[in-house]
Amino acid sequence: MEALNTMLAAHRAYLLGWNIGVVGGDDLPTYRSDVPHAPLNGVLRVAGRTPRDALDEARQRLHGVPRIWWVGPDSDAGTADALISLGATEITRMPIMTAPIAEAADAAPPAGLRITETTDLTAFVSAYARVSGIAPQDVPATIEREKAFVGDGTVIRLAGRLDDDRIVATAVAWLSRGVVTLYFVGTQPEQRRRGIGAAMTRAALDVARERGAHTAGLTSSPMGEPVYRRLGFRQVGEFRLLTF
Repeated sequence: MEALNTMLAAHRAYLLGWNIGVVGGDDLPTYRSDVPHAPLNGVLRVAGRTPRDALDEARQRLHGVPRIWWVGPDSDAGTADALISLGATEITRMPIMTAPIAEAADAAPPAGLRITETTDLTAFVSAYARVSGIAPQDVPATIEREKAFVGDGTVIRLAGRLDDDRIVATAVAWLSRGVVTLYFVGTQPEQRRRGIGAAMTRAALDVARERGAHTAGLTSSPMGEPVYRRLGFRQVGEFRLLTF
């Protein structure tokens, strides 16, 4: 449980790096980027608050933006069902997965792909926006928030490029609390089924290990889960994601 708590704390630290609003205390931490993309605005946990009180305050803090509520193992038991009874809607469930970096399987990049760290946020955000569902008109705001990102840790952005220098895949490695958590791991639709997603994940793990991390964590979509399992990730918990 201690390892899971560390992973959850690192996850909260990453999302709080997007915040320009009221954070709140450990009982109800929230983050608000003002980018109109639900995963970039939300509630991270609730502890020791009545669901009604927590919901009312969260709605006030996040008024005017699409948002999600991450209900995970660090929230009070019964939180998700209580919020649903008050009008929230469950949209999906996502496994929380971890892997010892030293035991992760190899995944070599396919021919023609090179993976490097990047500081070109315009190209990087444009690439992950297309995969993540960020609308084209909201990409400039997302770029500005990436430029202003400030968190309790180190963010490493990896770009997978073809010979013509196009970014066809992305991954963000977030180093915090002695672990690495991964975000925006995605491949452009026309380049999928070539092993690029696995190669991007493996490259992120390698960079993290070079910088002292021994354990990796992530939350997975249904599309990505088989890839992560082949690399050695195993489920240790679950998030229920709600809109409210």
